[in-house]
Amino acid sequence: MGRRGDRGRRHGDRLAALILTPAKPDDADEIAAVRNAAADDLTARFGNGFWTSNVSGRNVLGGMRRREHVFVARATSRIVVTLSMQTRKPWAIDTKYFTPCKQPIYLTNMAVLPAFQRKEFGRRSLEAAVAIARAWPGNAVRLDAYDAAAGAGEFYLKCGFREVGRVVYKRTPLRYFEWIIQ
Repeated sequence: MGRRGDRGRRHGDRLAALILTPAKPDDADEIAAVRNAAADDLTARFGNGFWTSNVSGRNVLGGMRRREHVFVARATSRIVVTLSMQTRKPWAIDTKYFTPCKQPIYLTNMAVLPAFQRKEFGRRSLEAAVAIARAWPGNAVRLDAYDAAAGAGEFYLKCGFREVGRVVYKRTPLRYFEWIIQ
């Protein structure tokens, strides 16, 4: 199958363009399924750890009610990527490690359906998230990752985020990352 030149069309499982769209309440169960599949995959590959947890559609809806802006990316009409963005600082973030700025945007709950990992969906989702934060308007994107083999720290570095600290927060080893918006 040859490559199509139109933006937004797929070539195999690779994306030509990725668009994050705001999730709707009706998406909550499917979003939970993507998050759970990613957590289950990490548990299967790395054993039980901080990443071993599951959420329900009701949990996703609760986040939406708490002012999390949940975004999704679709491939062949199904959700394959989800992430949340908010201005409210998440519990595990210690701001003293980050570059001071007027309006940070916090990225949480990023998950890529395992069958779509290592195919640019994650990287392109981060690019789209930075664009969303820039338009918010935000001055930085901040996030954390588990400081463990199952953590996504190296992925965030490869995507251009800068590591700003390592902490143990409530017995959870974390790495902090940021993207400063110019």
